[in-house]
Amino acid sequence: MTTFDPCRSFRKLAYNNALANHRLHASCALLQPGEFDAPRVSFFPSIKATLNHILTVDWFYVDALEGGSLGPKAWEVEEPCPDIATLATAQKTVDARLATLAEALSPEMLAGTVEIHRVDRIQRERMEDVLGHLFQHQTHHRGQVHAMLAGTSIKPPQLDEFIVADDARFRGADIAALGWSEEKLMR
Repeated sequence: MTTFDPCRSFRKLAYNNALANHRLHASCALLQPGEFDAPRVSFFPSIKATLNHILTVDWFYVDALEGGSLGPKAWEVEEPCPDIATLATAQKTVDARLATLAEALSPEMLAGTVEIHRVDRIQRERMEDVLGHLFQHQTHHRGQVHAMLAGTSIKPPQLDEFIVADDARFRGADIAALGWSEEKLMR
């Protein structure tokens, strides 16, 4: 009988995050001129604005999870990446930081406290709660981009084939592009 490992679950969510971002950015790179920043109906007014929001919030929370004090400076520039190539590179970097953090997790770390630097205070939360919040935030806004892509020249990509072993046949190219292996993803 296998024992439950909460660290494995968070590690797989970090990998899922990086894989979904990789696939979503690859699709966005195929957009016609003007489609990336065209006005759209969603929480943020464009694909560009939504993906930049995901990035800056990731900077904010990953920094806090790493013990940093970046705080609101993470979004001083609301849209730091003017194009999908720049954004994809920046997102890949923060996704790698999150995966590295998840790979090093222990049950004690998950139960520990993260200090999140806000404008006027330090927010203290359990690491497992911050991670859960971050993964939900990413999924929420990626879903909005996915829906916005339906109104472009590009078909929205499949974003949920990354957690279970049976989906390996669908993710090989994405895993290879990230320099990973099935063994890494499934351990």
